[in-house]
Amino acid sequence: MKGLTRWDPFRELSHLHRDVDELFRRSFGEMRGFGHWFRDVGDYPELECYTKDDKFYVKAALPGIAPKEVEINITGNRLTLRGERKEDKNVEKEHYMVREMRYGAFERVLTIPEGVEADKVHASFEDGVLTITAPVKEGVKAKKIPIEVSKKGIKAA
Repeated sequence: MKGLTRWDPFRELSHLHRDVDELFRRSFGEMRGFGHWFRDVGDYPELECYTKDDKFYVKAALPGIAPKEVEINITGNRLTLRGERKEDKNVEKEHYMVREMRYGAFERVLTIPEGVEADKVHASFEDGVLTITAPVKEGVKAKKIPIEVSKKGIKAA
């Protein structure tokens, strides 16, 4: 006679989790975490935005994309970066051993911080990196705020 086993609902959920993982693995292949998967879905190109030396900077990684394939627009406080990476038509699909690069159109829309002089924007392209710069008005630059630390509640040893 077989002994009684207590039912564990979490064990059933772990089986379900494993089965769903297996379904995704078979459908989409091995994924290096969800960040990699979502980036491939369309979060392209990778950007850096910052202010330094009275300027606002946007840097976009655009390897393999010709500058003529990139368009920059500013409407109000929104900067739109769009373009297209074109596929090499000289290589047939059956000749690829690995194919991870994303091809096709892309678009990124950023909100420009207040005080950025949008009418004085400059764009340059070097080594596959697009750099967009614009001066920032004097009155709206970042200001460091010191943090005051209270001595209350701190006991001396």
